[in-house]
Amino acid sequence: MARALGRFGPLWAGGRRRHPGSDTLTQQELKSSFSMQAKMPPCDFSPEEYESYSYERMLKIRKQNLSPSLNMYYKKPLLLHQGHMQWLFDYEGRRYLDLFAGIVTVNVGHCHPKVTAAAQKQLGRLWHTTNIYMHPSIQEYVEKLTALLPDPLKVVYLTNSGSEANDLAMFMARVYTHNFDLICFRGGYHGASPYTLGLTSIGSYKHGVANGFGCQTTMLPDVFRGIWGGSHCRDSLVQTIRKCSCSQGCCEANDRYIEQFKDTLSTCVPKAIAGFIAEPIQGVNGAIQYPKRFLKEAFQLVRERGGVCIADEVQTGFGRTGSHFWGFQTHGVVPDIVTMAKGIGNGFPMAAVVTTPEIANSLAQNLHFNTFGGNPMACVVGSAVLDAIAEDGLQKNSEEVGAYMLLEFAKLREKFEIIGDVRGRGLMIGIEMVKNKDSRQPLPDEEMSPIWEDCKDMGVLIGRGGIYNQTFRVKPPLCITKQDAAFAVEVFHAALMRHLERTAAN
Repeated sequence: MARALGRFGPLWAGGRRRHPGSDTLTQQELKSSFSMQAKMPPCDFSPEEYESYSYERMLKIRKQNLSPSLNMYYKKPLLLHQGHMQWLFDYEGRRYLDLFAGIVTVNVGHCHPKVTAAAQKQLGRLWHTTNIYMHPSIQEYVEKLTALLPDPLKVVYLTNSGSEANDLAMFMARVYTHNFDLICFRGGYHGASPYTLGLTSIGSYKHGVANGFGCQTTMLPDVFRGIWGGSHCRDSLVQTIRKCSCSQGCCEANDRYIEQFKDTLSTCVPKAIAGFIAEPIQGVNGAIQYPKRFLKEAFQLVRERGGVCIADEVQTGFGRTGSHFWGFQTHGVVPDIVTMAKGIGNGFPMAAVVTTPEIANSLAQNLHFNTFGGNPMACVVGSAVLDAIAEDGLQKNSEEVGAYMLLEFAKLREKFEIIGDVRGRGLMIGIEMVKNKDSRQPLPDEEMSPIWEDCKDMGVLIGRGGIYNQTFRVKPPLCITKQDAAFAVEVFHAALMRHLERTAAN
């Protein structure tokens, strides 16, 4: 069936819903699956006319002069030209709803007016000095940032990227404790520098060279794909389809995963350790959530071994989880070190490590320096981002729109056998695709990719993740509206219907 294309991109989606439990659709159902159209929500912004190189020349330069390790999304890679809040425009003026936010980075929206104005003003005043001098923006920014963190997390080190922040956090933990070994979850992503690659436990990032000595992985307490899990394990509006017989207030899965954590402490590391790092919700691995009490109990076990607890808030921070400003707050814990990046600067290259005065003092025994960390431009941008989150009510919007979106995707899980799990908090959502719900085997790439491509063709950009690249990652700018969310769900529904159509034709 022909797609209805307009200047701002494809406008069709939706279709007749599949009956719960049915394995196939009739030919009539397939023919009528696109009888309804989902109209792309309006946008009062018009992009500038594209005036740079042709698409073909851009592609040629990319292949010749940029590292081949920089993979691009989609069969025909997008050439993006301009952004406005939750929208992106390509070189031909097509409009896309951005559900991936520059890999969970553009929290307050593309080219947010307040952030843009602050950056432009500072650009004409002072680009760079170093932190060996005072300039107003660094003091103003760290005061704002630390006001959002609980005691005793009040000392800030500003860096340039999440990898650099986690690298520094590892170093701090070792200097402070005088111990070496660090524990991390399998499936975690904490950076791609030689140091942090030891913490990153996803095989596709491993290059077969020595890296990250002293980093030990422990079993991921994944209540959907892991060994144990049930229907009340996680702190989310949507639970897994797995059943459990736990009594009120008990979680057998949590207890078993904690025993595995204890086993790691008993067998893989010395009696005294440097620390433990975890994302409050795993990001790259597809919004994996742990049992409700797990992090609190794990933090206690780590501290008993002399280690510090590090919360990697690179993706979960700055209001993305909706109910709280920081992901660790949803677990009822206070870490010893917090790392943050991505949403901190809305796309500007900045990051931070926040810790206690005691841990910070241990690093002050010798020189530690960062040329660009805390430069005037970064601090002004970071401050404007914090203002935008507060003034635009973005944390509350993340909670409300995220809850709506999560529940709507959960309805699709009931209708489609290939949706194994829907999970998340706020606007950090994972949709894990499977061959079927009984086996939970990952949906293969040859079936995942067409669904993903169809969403793009209908004007919605979604991320992918998971160990097997089997999870769709929905993590849009926090300014997304409920109308936008409804459109995205309808587009995803239409893409699933097309998948069934392809399956029936084979």
